[in-house]
Amino acid sequence: MIDSYFALMIPAAVNAFNLIIMRSFFQNLPDGIEEAARIDGCSDWGVLFKIVIPLSMPSIATISLFYAVNYWNTYFNAVIFINDANKWPIQVLLRQVVILASGFSADTSDLGSEFVKPPEQTVKMAVIVVSMIPILIVYPFLQKYFAKGALMGSVKG
Repeated sequence: MIDSYFALMIPAAVNAFNLIIMRSFFQNLPDGIEEAARIDGCSDWGVLFKIVIPLSMPSIATISLFYAVNYWNTYFNAVIFINDANKWPIQVLLRQVVILASGFSADTSDLGSEFVKPPEQTVKMAVIVVSMIPILIVYPFLQKYFAKGALMGSVKG
């Protein structure tokens, strides 16, 4: 699985914390709703798609956000398993930018006097902002589900 995206997906496919949140959420769903759907003639698949999944949208959105942040921040597994630079996730590429900016030793005599090496801290902060933008764009759409799903799926007492 070297140089394969599956090397990044398979190790993090099932997270125990997320599994506990989902299990607790499904255990807290009232049994009466499922029984009422069965009395109305719903099959098992009908109960799942018409009752359970719509009711569990807060929990699904929370888990989706957790997985999105986890995959977005994938760094270590990518460094170990992906050798092809074209398949690197953005975090590894941004790390390369920081390394190149801190160790910049190119000959600048032919670039003219207007070329100024950017400060190392400036490059690091710019990389942090670039890495946060996609999650900051997605989070407002999932925020209404996030707090509700985290609280409803939490382990109680």
